[in-house]
Amino acid sequence: MLASAKPVCFVLTADLPAARAFYTDTLGLTETGEDPFAVSYDLAGTTLRLTAIEDHKPGPHTVLGWQVADIEAAVDALAAKGVTFAIYEGFGQDARGVWTDPGSGTKVAWFLDPEGNNLSLTQSA
Repeated sequence: MLASAKPVCFVLTADLPAARAFYTDTLGLTETGEDPFAVSYDLAGTTLRLTAIEDHKPGPHTVLGWQVADIEAAVDALAAKGVTFAIYEGFGQDARGVWTDPGSGTKVAWFLDPEGNNLSLTQSA
């Protein structure tokens, strides 16, 4: 029933102005609208709603990720804008925070938005 329906993504934040600045200015996403509850963005044809929730507490796992063609270039570009990439003990990431799956060669890097939501970049092998 929903296989052909277009998804809508939600990222929650207790500080909408700070999150909006990060998603717009740092990540370079294009705003498509706003209402009293959220700011909307276009993610390659899918809508992201950055939604204000007063008592939101971020979880420890990835809530949103992007498939990129060149993860090193994407990491460098975001790092130049002040983004810090997470290093997880035992993952065997490189100095920039990029983990390479030993089986497939897929590469992943994780970072946090101002709220503490875990975001990721993935480059398929």
